Amino acid sequence: MSEFLFKAIVIGVGGTAAMDVWAIILNRVLGIPKPNWALAGRWFCNVAQGRVFHDDIGAAAPWRNELAIGWAGHYAVGILYGGILLLVAGPGWAAAPTFLPAWILGMVTIGAGWFLMQPGMGAGWAASKRPNPMQVRLLNIVAHTVFAAGMYGAALLVR
Repeated sequence: MSEFLFKAIVIGVGGTAAMDVWAIILNRVLGIPKPNWALAGRWFCNVAQGRVFHDDIGAAAPWRNELAIGWAGHYAVGILYGGILLLVAGPGWAAAPTFLPAWILGMVTIGAGWFLMQPGMGAGWAASKRPNPMQVRLLNIVAHTVFAAGMYGAALLVR
């Protein structure tokens, strides 16, 4: 159990960190805004209180430490996905990782953003209420591919 937990943490943190580095690169090279983890933290706090969907999470009352909560939630979800990858792909994958299972999971996890978090924060289903929904969707696909690559790379380190 402790080996599983260790690998889930390393793989999830590796994927999440890769995604965060990608966001920094996009910001510096193309000027694309970085994710606002304070608003994600606000959303996580509201979810914990039973309110999932908002018209605009920015209009919701702020929470104390919401930026730290957003970052912690972001990495906790990454670790959860690392554990799911290990469970679904199995011990054989953990011993000899390949990219495809990580990428498939990365693509599946886009659904959590498109059908839970984005509408929950007021962006609509798959960012449909944003002025540039197709750009957001494309960026989500690329970011989750980077997440998958990070999970795969971290899995290679701990195999």
